[in-house]
Amino acid sequence: MIENDKKSRDTICGEVINNSNSVFNVLTPQEKEELKSNITCSFFKKGEYIYKEGERPIGLICLSDGKVKIFKEGVGGREQIVRMAKPIGFIGYRALFAEENNIASAVAIEDSITCTVSYDLILRLIHSNPDLALCIIRSLSTELGFSNNRTITLTQKHIRGRLAESLLFLRDTYGFEEDEATIKVYLSREDIANLSNMTTSNAIRTLSTFASEGVISIDGRKIKILDKIRLDRISKLG
Repeated sequence: MIENDKKSRDTICGEVINNSNSVFNVLTPQEKEELKSNITCSFFKKGEYIYKEGERPIGLICLSDGKVKIFKEGVGGREQIVRMAKPIGFIGYRALFAEENNIASAVAIEDSITCTVSYDLILRLIHSNPDLALCIIRSLSTELGFSNNRTITLTQKHIRGRLAESLLFLRDTYGFEEDEATIKVYLSREDIANLSNMTTSNAIRTLSTFASEGVISIDGRKIKILDKIRLDRISKLG
């Protein structure tokens, strides 16, 4: 981790605080100034840990730029990706508000910038601004709903359904490139497998099958969705 030298701190803070999708957008001008004065901005290179499982949370972490995977290590050190984050999303907040150690790790999958707010300041703002408390509750509730749906997907769907679901999830999270077909995130086959609760060999084989069926095309780590309707059908049928 290094302090960001590509964007000014004020620019980064402004993007996080004033973004229409940020929970901080409901703060008063005075509260925003206090927040801006106490935010810590950090730059993480691709593959660098933002936090590790078992560590104590240092504050509320907001992803200002980049892409992050959140995962747990299972038997034999195998990863299970439980969530993918994009700007202006929060990471590590469950452990923070539960006042527990992190139960998962977060790694930058591309160069990323985070903004961290101390727990004490967040608590003060929550106490003084009910709208902020409501926004955080909504965010936690949305995440809980997503986790419940993913549990069903990973335990009840077959391999084809799980992989199709993961591709649609990546599309919905990160969107498309300018061609409106290529998913705008480039994961390794191992990461795709860890996101879909399958072995790497099964992920490679299923991706190749999808490609041969004309559902997707593959160019290295780039995945282009050719038949959105059929991919959605495969996901729903499981």
